Amino acid sequence: MQEIKLREDYIKLGQALKAANLVESGVMAKMVIQDGLVSVNGKTELKRGKKLVDGDVVSFEGETIKIIK
Repeated sequence: MQEIKLREDYIKLGQALKAANLVESGVMAKMVIQDGLVSVNGKTELKRGKKLVDGDVVSFEGETIKIIK
């Protein structure tokens, strides 16, 4: 499990996927999110602008990211 440390109060889902090197670009992040391949806290998330906060867990292609403060 990778951890992403917040610099501010939140990070957007697309940015988190890029920061964890799970996608190469914002366009790719948008595509995998819109295709329903990404889940946040166990639920499929279709908005790349979803704000992630401390404690949120993102899953994509067998990889897991935890957001920490």
